[in-house]
Amino acid sequence: MPFQHVLVATDFSECSKRALDLGIELAQKFDAQLTVAHIWEVPTYSYGPGMYVPGDWLTPIEAAAQARLDETVEDLKARFPNAKSLLRTGAPWDEILAAAQSVHADLIVMGTHGRRGLNRALIGSVAERVVRLSAVPVLTTHSS
Repeated sequence: MPFQHVLVATDFSECSKRALDLGIELAQKFDAQLTVAHIWEVPTYSYGPGMYVPGDWLTPIEAAAQARLDETVEDLKARFPNAKSLLRTGAPWDEILAAAQSVHADLIVMGTHGRRGLNRALIGSVAERVVRLSAVPVLTTHSS
């Protein structure tokens, strides 16, 4: 099945670097488009019954996320000159699925940290949710 658009989700971790390498290889093999997406979450603090989001923190966080994504895509341009980037804010699993739909990706490639036990229960698994809910194939990989 030839893929036409590969979306690689990255959190800049080691497993994401491996996923990016695989995404590039697949995009080259199928002469497909490549989009690298990073999703950042708004930090929230709970005080009593409501949530508090410090507004003056958002701009620097978004700027840092964009700078890191730009650096990542610039570094891979030698291997894949037409790579594009996409920065989104929100729940990572939800935004990865929305990003895939918005760019018409027909393959999602992402790393997985392989959390188990209590860590998985507390933090959850972004990759698991994406795999379960995606309308397109999802390729996951560990860093090693």
